[in-house]
Amino acid sequence: MRWRASGCASGWAERIAQPVVVRAAGGVLVRSGAGGLSEVAVVHRPAYDDWSFPKGKLHPGESLEAAAIREVAEETGWVAALLRPLGISEYTDRKGRPKVVTYWLMRPESGRFAPSAEVDRMLWLAIPEAKELLTYPHDRELLDTVETVQRTS
Repeated sequence: MRWRASGCASGWAERIAQPVVVRAAGGVLVRSGAGGLSEVAVVHRPAYDDWSFPKGKLHPGESLEAAAIREVAEETGWVAALLRPLGISEYTDRKGRPKVVTYWLMRPESGRFAPSAEVDRMLWLAIPEAKELLTYPHDRELLDTVETVQRTS
């Protein structure tokens, strides 16, 4: 008997061949800072020693929007409103899996940062300073999109 991956009734070979895509959502919190300049919230994650935007994996059955609001609240302490979709980052995570993160531009409404094991620092920075501090190129690209949105709004 010959085995063919494409003809397996159970589909097990196709599931093995296809990597699981990690789906996540997050937000870029923007507020008006000193002199009317926009500031964005960036977070430090001690487990990775990186600076990034708040984001996290979707819970089963959770929408991208709900996950973005939840993750921003969990990591920053801020309840925030979604303003508009901002972009999608696709990359390979630290475990070698493809990861797709959908981001929203968000406005903070209420809250206060409290350090945790997951996020030990949060800073409000002007966009140029945030670009210098952010660890990952895909996060800096999101700030380019924020600047474009602000110029055209």
